[in-house]
Amino acid sequence: MRSRKNRYTVAYRRRREGRTDYRLRLRLLKSRKPRLVVRRTASGVILQLVEYAPDGDMVRITVESRLLKKHGWPHATKNLPAAFLTGYWLGRLARAKGFSEAILDLGLQYPHPKGRLYAALAGALKAGMLIPHSPEVLPDEERLMGGHLEGDVRARIEEMMKKIDMLVPLTE
Repeated sequence: MRSRKNRYTVAYRRRREGRTDYRLRLRLLKSRKPRLVVRRTASGVILQLVEYAPDGDMVRITVESRLLKKHGWPHATKNLPAAFLTGYWLGRLARAKGFSEAILDLGLQYPHPKGRLYAALAGALKAGMLIPHSPEVLPDEERLMGGHLEGDVRARIEEMMKKIDMLVPLTE
Protein backbone atom coordinates (compact mmCIF):
# COMPACT_ATOMS: atom_id res chain seq x y z
CA MET A 1 0.00 0.00 0.00
CA ARG A 2 1.29 3.41 -1.01
CA SER A 3 1.50 6.22 1.53
CA ARG A 4 -0.40 9.39 0.66
CA LYS A 5 1.02 12.81 1.07
CA ASN A 6 -0.83 15.03 3.46
CA ARG A 7 -2.60 17.65 1.33
CA TYR A 8 -4.14 19.58 4.18
CA THR A 9 -2.28 22.53 5.66
CA VAL A 10 -3.30 23.77 9.08
CA ALA A 11 -4.14 27.49 8.98
CA TYR A 12 -2.44 29.97 11.28
CA ARG A 13 -3.93 30.05 14.78
CA ARG A 14 -5.32 33.60 14.51
CA ARG A 15 -6.95 32.68 11.18
CA ARG A 16 -8.52 29.56 12.72
CA GLU A 17 -9.85 31.68 15.59
CA GLY A 18 -11.35 34.15 13.11
CA ARG A 19 -9.24 37.02 14.44
CA THR A 20 -6.96 37.92 11.50
CA ASP A 21 -7.45 38.22 7.75
CA TYR A 22 -3.86 37.87 6.57
CA ARG A 23 -4.56 38.98 2.99
CA LEU A 24 -6.10 42.22 4.23
CA ARG A 25 -3.27 42.68 6.74
CA LEU A 26 -0.67 42.30 4.00
CA ARG A 27 -2.43 44.92 1.84
CA LEU A 28 -2.50 47.33 4.77
CA LEU A 29 1.16 46.74 5.62
CA LYS A 30 2.25 47.32 2.01
CA SER A 31 1.13 50.95 2.35
CA ARG A 32 4.01 51.48 4.83
CA LYS A 33 1.78 53.86 6.80
CA PRO A 34 0.72 53.52 10.42
CA ARG A 35 -2.67 51.87 10.82
CA LEU A 36 -5.61 53.55 12.52
CA VAL A 37 -7.16 50.49 14.17
CA VAL A 38 -10.82 50.97 15.14
CA ARG A 39 -12.54 48.32 17.25
CA ARG A 40 -16.15 48.38 18.44
CA THR A 41 -16.94 46.99 21.89
CA ALA A 42 -20.19 46.55 23.81
CA SER A 43 -19.55 49.74 25.77
CA GLY A 44 -17.82 51.97 23.21
CA VAL A 45 -14.95 52.11 20.74
CA ILE A 46 -11.20 51.64 21.05
CA LEU A 47 -8.83 53.41 18.66
CA GLN A 48 -5.13 52.67 18.27
CA LEU A 49 -2.37 53.97 16.05
CA VAL A 50 -0.22 50.94 15.24
CA GLU A 51 3.08 50.72 13.36
CA TYR A 52 4.49 47.56 11.86
CA ALA A 53 7.66 46.06 13.32
CA PRO A 54 9.16 42.72 12.20
CA ASP A 55 9.13 41.32 15.74
CA GLY A 56 5.57 42.52 16.47
CA ASP A 57 3.39 45.53 15.82
CA MET A 58 4.03 48.59 17.99
CA VAL A 59 0.99 50.37 19.44
CA ARG A 60 1.92 54.05 19.51
CA ILE A 61 -1.32 55.61 20.77
CA THR A 62 -4.47 54.18 22.35
CA VAL A 63 -7.70 56.06 23.15
CA GLU A 64 -10.90 54.49 24.48
CA SER A 65 -14.28 56.19 24.42
CA ARG A 66 -14.82 55.43 28.12
CA LEU A 67 -12.02 57.92 28.90
CA LEU A 68 -14.42 60.65 27.81
CA LYS A 69 -16.37 60.09 31.05
CA LYS A 70 -13.28 61.06 33.09
CA HIS A 71 -13.16 64.38 31.27
CA GLY A 72 -16.79 65.34 31.78
CA TRP A 73 -18.71 63.60 28.97
CA PRO A 74 -22.18 63.07 30.46
CA HIS A 75 -23.66 60.88 27.70
CA ALA A 76 -23.20 57.26 26.65
CA THR A 77 -19.80 56.21 25.29
CA LYS A 78 -21.05 53.93 22.52
CA ASN A 79 -22.95 56.37 20.34
CA LEU A 80 -21.86 58.28 17.23
CA PRO A 81 -20.80 61.52 18.97
CA ALA A 82 -18.67 59.58 21.48
CA ALA A 83 -16.96 57.69 18.63
CA PHE A 84 -16.41 61.00 16.81
CA LEU A 85 -14.83 62.58 19.91
CA THR A 86 -12.64 59.53 20.49
CA GLY A 87 -11.40 59.73 16.90
CA TYR A 88 -10.81 63.45 17.30
CA TRP A 89 -8.80 62.80 20.46
CA LEU A 90 -6.66 60.15 18.79
CA GLY A 91 -6.12 62.42 15.79
CA ARG A 92 -4.92 65.25 18.03
CA LEU A 93 -2.56 62.91 19.92
CA ALA A 94 -1.22 61.50 16.66
CA ARG A 95 -0.60 64.96 15.22
CA ALA A 96 1.14 66.04 18.46
CA LYS A 97 3.46 63.01 18.21
CA GLY A 98 4.31 63.68 14.58
CA PHE A 99 1.93 61.31 12.78
CA SER A 100 0.04 63.08 10.02
CA GLU A 101 -1.29 60.20 7.94
CA ALA A 102 -2.51 56.67 8.47
CA ILE A 103 -4.56 53.95 6.83
CA LEU A 104 -7.84 52.69 8.27
CA ASP A 105 -7.87 49.15 9.69
CA LEU A 106 -11.34 47.87 10.62
CA GLY A 107 -10.27 44.24 10.94
CA LEU A 108 -12.94 41.57 10.53
CA GLN A 109 -15.79 43.76 11.74
CA TYR A 110 -18.58 44.49 9.31
CA PRO A 111 -18.41 48.27 8.79
CA HIS A 112 -21.86 49.82 8.41
CA PRO A 113 -21.70 52.98 6.28
CA LYS A 114 -22.40 56.05 8.40
CA GLY A 115 -21.90 54.00 11.60
CA ARG A 116 -19.74 54.24 14.71
CA LEU A 117 -16.57 52.97 13.06
CA TYR A 118 -16.74 55.65 10.41
CA ALA A 119 -17.68 58.28 13.01
CA ALA A 120 -14.32 57.58 14.66
CA LEU A 121 -12.67 58.03 11.26
CA ALA A 122 -14.51 61.36 10.83
CA GLY A 123 -13.11 62.52 14.17
CA ALA A 124 -9.54 61.69 13.17
CA LEU A 125 -10.06 63.51 9.87
CA LYS A 126 -11.45 66.55 11.71
CA ALA A 127 -8.28 66.57 13.85
CA GLY A 128 -6.24 66.96 10.67
CA MET A 129 -5.06 63.45 9.86
CA LEU A 130 -4.83 62.30 6.25
CA ILE A 131 -6.59 58.94 5.89
CA PRO A 132 -7.76 57.57 2.52
CA HIS A 133 -11.53 57.05 2.56
CA SER A 134 -14.71 57.38 0.56
CA PRO A 135 -16.82 60.39 1.61
CA GLU A 136 -20.03 58.37 1.18
CA VAL A 137 -19.29 56.21 4.24
CA LEU A 138 -18.92 59.09 6.71
CA PRO A 139 -21.91 59.98 8.90
CA ASP A 140 -23.68 63.28 8.29
CA GLU A 141 -22.45 66.31 10.27
CA GLU A 142 -25.89 66.52 11.91
CA ARG A 143 -25.54 63.01 13.39
CA LEU A 144 -21.90 63.51 14.39
CA MET A 145 -22.96 66.54 16.41
CA GLY A 146 -25.74 64.57 18.13
CA GLY A 147 -28.71 65.99 16.24
CA HIS A 148 -30.49 62.65 16.58
CA LEU A 149 -30.13 62.64 20.39
CA GLU A 150 -32.27 64.40 22.98
CA GLY A 151 -31.01 67.61 24.56
CA ASP A 152 -28.32 70.03 23.49
CA VAL A 153 -25.58 67.56 22.68
CA ARG A 154 -23.91 69.86 20.13
CA ALA A 155 -22.81 72.26 22.88
CA ARG A 156 -21.36 69.35 24.91
CA ILE A 157 -19.47 68.06 21.87
CA GLU A 158 -17.98 71.48 21.13
CA GLU A 159 -17.05 71.81 24.81
CA MET A 160 -15.32 68.41 24.75
CA MET A 161 -13.46 69.31 21.55
CA LYS A 162 -12.14 72.45 23.26
CA LYS A 163 -11.06 70.35 26.27
CA ILE A 164 -9.25 67.93 23.99
CA ASP A 165 -7.57 70.85 22.21
CA MET A 166 -6.33 72.11 25.59
CA LEU A 167 -5.20 68.63 26.71
CA VAL A 168 -3.31 68.00 23.47
CA PRO A 169 -1.86 71.24 22.12
CA LEU A 170 -0.31 71.01 18.66
CA THR A 171 3.13 72.49 18.12
CA GLU A 172 3.27 73.69 14.52
